[in-house]
Amino acid sequence: MDLKKQKFKRVPRHIGVIPDGNRRWAVNCGLEKKDGYQHGINPGFKLYELCRDMGVEELTLYGFTVDNTKRPAEQKAAFKQACVDAVLELSKRDAELLVMGNDKSPSFPEELKNYTKRTKFGKGGIKVNFLVNYGWDWDLKNENGIASKDISRIDLIMRWGGMRRLSGFLPVQSVYADIYVLDEFWPEFTEEQFYRGIAWYQNQDVTLGG
Repeated sequence: MDLKKQKFKRVPRHIGVIPDGNRRWAVNCGLEKKDGYQHGINPGFKLYELCRDMGVEELTLYGFTVDNTKRPAEQKAAFKQACVDAVLELSKRDAELLVMGNDKSPSFPEELKNYTKRTKFGKGGIKVNFLVNYGWDWDLKNENGIASKDISRIDLIMRWGGMRRLSGFLPVQSVYADIYVLDEFWPEFTEEQFYRGIAWYQNQDVTLGG
């Protein structure tokens, strides 16, 4: 069956994405680990377009976590720059962006501080949340309630790279999310992988505990 032509009855309102495997992909391609991050930008926009066209209302993607900043300096510089480049590209499109993370830390890119309040690009439409220098404990210990309170509950989480863990991904919003894991590395993203996850989601029993 051609999943692209299938009419899905259930479209997740909010999809969360853990785009893992950039470094492993780079090593497999004979590149340095740091080179994998830039190759993760284009897949993000392919996914954004698929979600927008399908009618997904909200999309959240991991940029990097507080824990990721413990990596070697050249990798840290590379994933920070990839996040900045991704936001600059998104600013040319239609979306409502919120960058969520600890912006008081020197690890937070200066160029993204203007987007820690939701910002409309173009005609707006799909909400895009980008987790940058994000930490689950930072989120939950915010003095005014959870820092990510403006992000809605997630229906489906898709994780590339084969790992079967949340890695601190929005613990409050993920509490009832269905989780679909793909073994392919994030830079290997294809439309078929996305539709495979949506097809899987059709058969999940969403009761929210009821």
